[in-house]
Amino acid sequence: MNYFSSDFKLGILGGGQLGKMLLTETQKFDIYTCVLEATKDAPCANICDEFHIGSLLDYDTVYKFGKQVNTLTFEIENVNVDALEQLEKEGIHVYPSSKTLRTIQNKAIQKKFYVKHEIPTAKFSHFATADE
Repeated sequence: MNYFSSDFKLGILGGGQLGKMLLTETQKFDIYTCVLEATKDAPCANICDEFHIGSLLDYDTVYKFGKQVNTLTFEIENVNVDALEQLEKEGIHVYPSSKTLRTIQNKAIQKKFYVKHEIPTAKFSHFATADE
């Protein structure tokens, strides 16, 4: 399979402005693109090869969509990570990885990651509950 040919299917979770920018770049190559988005009026709807409407948070929807493509990416972090983990186990390439997405979905974990890896970040406090 050639990554720059129509036998390669790229799946994008989210059909907003970032997805549209990504699609604009893929049009420079012969890449078949599929987008999953919750609303039919998304910016990506008319410029991808396949547009699917469904919840990015629903395990089955994300999983079934991911099984149709060779590589999956996302333009928004509000995505079902469990489905992405399963797809990776089954050989679907997910970029960035589900592990990375899980880290950035939780801002406390993300900040702790920055500190651990000496990445500059603003001071922060971690609260276990809203009452703290």
